[in-house]
Amino acid sequence: MEQRVSFEFNGRYEVLGEPGNHIEQLWFVCHGHGQLAKYFIKKFQALDDGKHLIVAPEGLFRYYLQGFTGRVGATWMTKEDRTSDIQNYLTFLTAVLNQAKSQLKSDVKVTLFGFSQGAATISRFSTQTDVAFDRLVLWAGIFPPDLPPLESRRKLSDKECYLVYGLGDQYLTEARIKEQESIAAQIKVTPEVLTFEGEHELNDRLIQQISQKA
Repeated sequence: MEQRVSFEFNGRYEVLGEPGNHIEQLWFVCHGHGQLAKYFIKKFQALDDGKHLIVAPEGLFRYYLQGFTGRVGATWMTKEDRTSDIQNYLTFLTAVLNQAKSQLKSDVKVTLFGFSQGAATISRFSTQTDVAFDRLVLWAGIFPPDLPPLESRRKLSDKECYLVYGLGDQYLTEARIKEQESIAAQIKVTPEVLTFEGEHELNDRLIQQISQKA
């Protein structure tokens, strides 16, 4: 018979920029499947201008990408014991964000950003916790189908919301886009769609463009 135990656990995250009252925007960025935070955060160097603080938490589960040695990646969850894993990472993300915000002025603008698998992660974080934020960016990923409709409407109704993807993204197919539109309609959210010539990747120009939006 399955049983459970609670215990103290620690996770790691990366920071780009120097915390302080000079920071105007906090970007809280969640990586995709198989990535590590220390490499993912480098993709936001275009925002490292003294006014942005970028915080990249890392998925709690790491594994060898091929076989039993070599490169290591992290993931947020799998299909196994997913409910427990989701709750664990929501608790972890809340702790990381609270720690980061404690070093900043109270009116800092907060962007929640998720890439690929991280888009589902950050969507759940934005709607299933009490996190205060201003902007939600789903990049090369979509809302997960298990978002609670009423709570999601309440949490996202007054937020900036963006769906960004490369026109050559091999993972974000037409069917996935239609799924995104269907889920967005259910929770009554219409993200602003931004595209670029590229594949399953980030784009400096659009990252800066989103940052500069009022």
